[in-house]
Amino acid sequence: MKILAIETSCDETAVAILECSGNEQGAEFRVLGNALISQIDLHREYGGVYPALAKREHSKNLVPLLASALEEAELLREDVQTLSPELHESLTLLLSREIGLSEAFFAFITECEKPDIGAVAVTAGPGLEPALWVGISFAKALALVWNLPLVAVDHMEGHILSSLLKSEDDVTLTLPKPKLPLLALLISGGHTELVYMKDWLSYTLVGRTRDDAVGEAFDKGARMLDLPYPGGPEVSRLAERDREDARTNPFTLPRPMIHDPHCDFSFSGLKTAVLYLTKGKDRGDEEKEQLARAFEDAVGDVLYSKSLRALDETQAKTFAIGGGVSANMHIRRVFTERLAKDLPDVRLSIPSASLTGDNAIMIGVAGYFRALRSDYADMGNLVANGNQALASDS
Repeated sequence: MKILAIETSCDETAVAILECSGNEQGAEFRVLGNALISQIDLHREYGGVYPALAKREHSKNLVPLLASALEEAELLREDVQTLSPELHESLTLLLSREIGLSEAFFAFITECEKPDIGAVAVTAGPGLEPALWVGISFAKALALVWNLPLVAVDHMEGHILSSLLKSEDDVTLTLPKPKLPLLALLISGGHTELVYMKDWLSYTLVGRTRDDAVGEAFDKGARMLDLPYPGGPEVSRLAERDREDARTNPFTLPRPMIHDPHCDFSFSGLKTAVLYLTKGKDRGDEEKEQLARAFEDAVGDVLYSKSLRALDETQAKTFAIGGGVSANMHIRRVFTERLAKDLPDVRLSIPSASLTGDNAIMIGVAGYFRALRSDYADMGNLVANGNQALASDS
């Protein structure tokens, strides 16, 4: 089965085409086409993602990315197509809120034949609602004009499943039969949560942040250190430099709630501690490196301690880490080294670097497993949900 996947939850516009086979006992995904445009450079001057700008860029990028992915997959066939007045009117209404997308869509869709695709998968939430709506409207239009089933994908489920993928070339991906139950740590700019999967695709929330998400904390900490956006990679870069120099670090930052008897997180106190150490002070390069390392060390300790507690409570056999912050070198190192020592029987799954950020491949993978269950969306009722929750409270 071939899946066309669309991701527009934040500031990456992505379209991928996957050839999928197998099931939860073992699956294989071949990436036939993959196109992505990041908006980071456009949002940098705002110090964060500006929703109206993200929405505009998604509208501009989706059709060219679709054409690129189809061409790479050798599924783009030029042919003049005539739309009925009724279909044209329905599509016009569907795309009326997405400025610039309607014109590009009609220009493209009337000049190519229906590709050999079995379903369309699209991120429905969580994320920035204006951005999500662009992808959903586009996916609905494609499903309507090509008469294809539509799958609404939870963005966080995509991160969990992509963390289980194995690959040597980022083209052929395999998902071996996972050892259940599974515990996932989801860490990104908007999320920090521990999710338990006892049965395949069935989730329970074990713990979550009570204030800032870890990626948000990285960005705020970076801003206090006068580092550019996005802050996470910049903090990591300075912290790694300090570790390489092997200097004694004079800074020690708090580990909020690390000893509390629950699996929730808090990062506001850590952020406040950095503020007190930087406000009104002219910190030099060496001190910034030391502060970055102290910050990253504190984050790593808190994430690991809470995850270890959750693993003990759930007795999970697989531990997966997903989301953009899973690209952080120190966090990957902490979990790889400590988990091997503390819980050697637990299987650790971390996504490859190319799958840590938002991408359409993970949406296609999640969409495929939902399609196997005929879990298709109702076109009329599918809406963007910026606060969508994958897991219910335990």
